Amino acid sequence: MTQVLNPLLAQLRASERAFVQIRRDIHAHPELGFAEARTADIVARKLAEFGYEVTTGLGGTGVVGRLKRGTSTRAIGLRADMDALPIQETTGLPYASTVERTMHACGHDGHTAILLAAAHHLAKHANFDGTLNLIFQPAEEGLGGATRMINEGLFERFPSDMVFALHNAPGLPIGHFALRHGCMMASSDTVTITVKGKGGHGAMPHFATDPIVAASSIVLALQSIVSRNIEPTKAAVVTVGAFQAGATGNVIPETAVLKLSVRALDAETRDTLERRIREIAEGQARAFGAEATVDYQSISRPLVNDRAAAELAIEAIEAVAGPHALTLLPDAIIGSEDFSWMTEAMPGCYVMLGNGIGSKGGCMVHNPEYDFNDDALSWGAAWFVALTQRHLKAA
Repeated sequence: MTQVLNPLLAQLRASERAFVQIRRDIHAHPELGFAEARTADIVARKLAEFGYEVTTGLGGTGVVGRLKRGTSTRAIGLRADMDALPIQETTGLPYASTVERTMHACGHDGHTAILLAAAHHLAKHANFDGTLNLIFQPAEEGLGGATRMINEGLFERFPSDMVFALHNAPGLPIGHFALRHGCMMASSDTVTITVKGKGGHGAMPHFATDPIVAASSIVLALQSIVSRNIEPTKAAVVTVGAFQAGATGNVIPETAVLKLSVRALDAETRDTLERRIREIAEGQARAFGAEATVDYQSISRPLVNDRAAAELAIEAIEAVAGPHALTLLPDAIIGSEDFSWMTEAMPGCYVMLGNGIGSKGGCMVHNPEYDFNDDALSWGAAWFVALTQRHLKAA
């Protein structure tokens, strides 16, 4: 195949065994968000070995490697996530997780190894003019690793013109990429609504203020938001995933708790959802003589691919894999990514990397049978290298 003969890919393939071993070692020793001490130490030691200036402890367990060449003020940021998930692995692989109820079920072990492979190649073989910032982020899985790194000065200390990331995609063939211009992924908010009433005997409800009735009314009223408050051409999701109240049939409890997942594809819609959820929760509770408090936590923003960054990403894909290896997605993905905080802070682009189809690489992420497909490693590294060489092109 002509793709295999790509000189850059061939170079990366020649040295990929070492990075496959690193990936599998990280897979066997997974660490949850903000606890990636062992993984961060591996990353820091390898970057130092390759010749990077290494900063550790940014955002807790985050690591940044910087390599500057030439005199240009141009800079590029490349990001990989490092955390695992609280899932019991059932793959039975020789390098399966050795940690109870913790596994790399989303491929962040692969993303880390991909960026290390790119780091090695760029340090040893690439000619560029400018600054390369490699961002190894902790706690992507809903714990706010990106925001913590940003709040601790990531982009002030390591300014970049653009920032890029990738994520493996089960069901997409190896050597294939996918992206879209504009919104790539949805925002994600988690909401807890606590309805406080007055407890009482189930046989004498007139002496109580029933929070279950009030909360039930809130659940029904929330269903009107997407159908009546959001423009029909815009996507939004309001899901009540948990309703917790009471312990027995003849006691009216003091409180009821609702837990929601809320998603949108643009900031205006997201803000409308928050406003209406608050108004409905408080108003419906008040109508039943109860009180509602709303805890609204923003996990990620809409992930928007900057047009110029996306065009650069496409150029790099075509250089590595050819024009037929790119899918331009017609619709945004309703899943979310906290890389969105980085693309909100500066221009950037997020790309899906084929993890394979069928029995090899096709198992969906967040599944106890999932494993990152090592055949994808050099493809991802080649894309990162091609991006860097284009943006930091030497004169």
